[in-house]
Amino acid sequence: MSTETQIQAIEKLVSEIIAEDPAVFLVETRIKPTNNVKIYLDGDDGITIEKCIVINRALFKLVEGSGLFPNDDFSLEVSSPGLDEPLKLPRQYRKNIGRLVEVNLLDGTKLEGKLAEVKEDAITVEEIKSKAPISQKHRPTAKQVELVMRELPLNTVKSTKIQITF
Repeated sequence: MSTETQIQAIEKLVSEIIAEDPAVFLVETRIKPTNNVKIYLDGDDGITIEKCIVINRALFKLVEGSGLFPNDDFSLEVSSPGLDEPLKLPRQYRKNIGRLVEVNLLDGTKLEGKLAEVKEDAITVEEIKSKAPISQKHRPTAKQVELVMRELPLNTVKSTKIQITF
């Protein structure tokens, strides 16, 4: 059985399990050559570890008896993608409106700014452009800063990551 077939079968099982909670959604399924299955879930308001544990237990039982892996030789992890994983779905983008992001475009361009708006096929990022050089000693004043709204079609975005600020 191909990995792609296994992924499709597992995603169908996950969809059945999470159907009762419309706020939870599947982000990605990965299967390593060692049959380590990783399921990444998210929620419109985030997802708790407890919810991941409940889904993991239910899914494990279903996969175990499914015949997807010879001799039931697999391991299963269910978690949220984490801040180091790029955003993949418009639904993930929507829940992160207002946060700082780093967007890498397919043409090699990189930009940082605040995620301002999300449509089904595009995102808008509010970039801060400085008219004066920025250094440790010199911070630009409000008059030296320009806010630029950039609408980016999702089909031009290579990856988008949340920027952690302290």
